[in-house]
Amino acid sequence: MDLEEAFQVVGEFGKHQKRMITILVFLQIYMAFQTMLIILVGAVPEYHVEPVTEGGDSDITQSVKFTGDVSSIVTEWYLIKHQAYKVNLAGSLFFAGVLIGNILFGPLSDKIGRKPVFLTGLFFEVLFGYGTALAPSYEWFAVSRLLVGLMNGGMSLVSFVLTQEYVGKSYWAMTGTLTNMTFAVGIALFGALGYYVRPWRNLATVANCPGLLLFLLCVTLPESPRWLYSRGHTKQSEDILQDFAVRNGKGRIPVKLRRPVSTSSPNSASPGVFQLFTHPILRWRTVVLMYVWYACSLVYYGLTLNASEDKGNRYLSVSMYGLVELPAYPLCMYFINKQWAGRRKSMANFLTFAGVSCLLTTVVPVSGSLISATSLALVGKLMVSAAFNIAYVYTSELYPTVIRNAGLGVCSMSCRVGGILAPFVPSLKSLHASMPFMVFCLCGISAGCLGLLLPETLNKPAAETLDELSSPTYQRILEPQVHLLEEKHLVDHNGADSD
Repeated sequence: MDLEEAFQVVGEFGKHQKRMITILVFLQIYMAFQTMLIILVGAVPEYHVEPVTEGGDSDITQSVKFTGDVSSIVTEWYLIKHQAYKVNLAGSLFFAGVLIGNILFGPLSDKIGRKPVFLTGLFFEVLFGYGTALAPSYEWFAVSRLLVGLMNGGMSLVSFVLTQEYVGKSYWAMTGTLTNMTFAVGIALFGALGYYVRPWRNLATVANCPGLLLFLLCVTLPESPRWLYSRGHTKQSEDILQDFAVRNGKGRIPVKLRRPVSTSSPNSASPGVFQLFTHPILRWRTVVLMYVWYACSLVYYGLTLNASEDKGNRYLSVSMYGLVELPAYPLCMYFINKQWAGRRKSMANFLTFAGVSCLLTTVVPVSGSLISATSLALVGKLMVSAAFNIAYVYTSELYPTVIRNAGLGVCSMSCRVGGILAPFVPSLKSLHASMPFMVFCLCGISAGCLGLLLPETLNKPAAETLDELSSPTYQRILEPQVHLLEEKHLVDHNGADSD
């Protein structure tokens, strides 16, 4: 039997898989805490500077007086005026670390396995997270955020892939949506946590504690049976699937898998990240997906980090920017499983609507009415959250198992470039008040249009190997217009090889 048939026999989403997915889904709360940490620990309270004359000489020093009960890295290390850029820099360093982690750990998990890379990344993220809370200076704080981001990039993507690869393909959309929805819940919980835990070092410590508990739970998780199968470890994959059957209450069902096509040839090269750009089909998918992920990240994190710019209760603002995402996920589940919408059209439309919402914020009042710039920004956050969720699920389905994590890693790498730039987008207000939202608008609409170039994957089988992806049978399953485009590149590639 093939892999999907085996999952149907042992249980596509049995009680054992539900327990494993629950652990990985709750991990998103911890990741949300770490990602959003800089919003509260980097809060800038109101302050005024008073000249103080010391002694009888003419030496004058500047005395900074912060107003309000705010504890942050700003109040501890006086990151104001010409030092104010360091707050945004710390946020960007986190995403820079995630970018490096994607580059290093994503392809590595395709080669040595999901579980070791995932557990290593999570362990050191927790370790460096405590380093953030204990940082004696800004420099140590900044380095710790870089290292936390690096480990986060190494394990978060693998965590998402595992939520897909532990279950049958028909449940990928659901597990992916649950994962991203829980991240939004984590943002809302972080706002509430910050309200009750005000000292920034205490907040950093408490926000890091869930990671330690989750690491102990994740140690019990098995390796991905899909990864084992794609790498030719058929017997180990069969053993794990049989264990799924037992733990799902189906008894010890014999599972005999066919060997994947790509592992039958001893001379076949091991898939690597470069094949994402050299393979005739994957090349164009990767380029388009990289831009889509970049746009999703820039708009998503740009709007989320904008919560710290809002006047009023910053803790409520952070929670609102998390809670507003929740309606996006039922919308995703509804549209992406409808034949007339599917993955491609849904993602493109949500990105376009996000861009339009950001555009409208430039022509309405900031507040004071039902339709305001703030409410439209929240609508834009809802729309881009839906598009981001679909991008995760959609990308998993567009890449074969043997190179899925490398594909997600490269897309996530592009995504982190958007995250690195996001903290600095609000500074464009110095040019014009509407500039940040114009940037979000152009990114959203352009990414939505490019997304229409991708093939639809709804109710289509997932390829396990590169050979299977290139097979004529698999290509004929694609939509006609996309099939002709990708088949042309495939024919040209094969023709060049024969020459």
